[in-house]
Amino acid sequence: MSKKKVLIVTQEMQPYTALSEVSEIARKLPQYAHENGMEIRLLMPRFGVINERRHRLHEVVRLSGMNIIVDDDDYPLIIKVASLPEARIQVYFLDNEDFFKRKAMFEDEDGKPFEDNMDRMVFFCKGVIETVKKFGWPPDIIHCHGWMTSLIPLFIKEAYKTEPLFQHSKVV
Repeated sequence: MSKKKVLIVTQEMQPYTALSEVSEIARKLPQYAHENGMEIRLLMPRFGVINERRHRLHEVVRLSGMNIIVDDDDYPLIIKVASLPEARIQVYFLDNEDFFKRKAMFEDEDGKPFEDNMDRMVFFCKGVIETVKKFGWPPDIIHCHGWMTSLIPLFIKEAYKTEPLFQHSKVV
């Protein structure tokens, strides 16, 4: 019997970012699933608060170089990867200079949400789907964590409904 393929998409995860309890769940769930025989792919945004040197992120050239369209504008998608400490699981980080380089995740220093948060969400969700297509890896389960991942179920059901890679995927 083949391993269950689980795609975990999160907006935060320890040790990279920690805004809420979601970061702890997003950290423990993939390790538990992996230890119980599941094949895991883990994707999250590469926010500017993530220290690339400390976490040993490096670009995956074969996956980078796509452009994602958001509101009729093209934005380059850069994919970086690191390994979870104490686990044999790779984390793929979706990066873009316009959306993710700032040193705060969702709000400015006055606590106001960034005006482009919705565009950032669209970019991230489309980027996740396009990256999985580039993997050529059909997930059995797509597990989404956080508001920033909330368009993925809609995109899978509507915009990508004819994409063979997602024909049998279940979204949680």
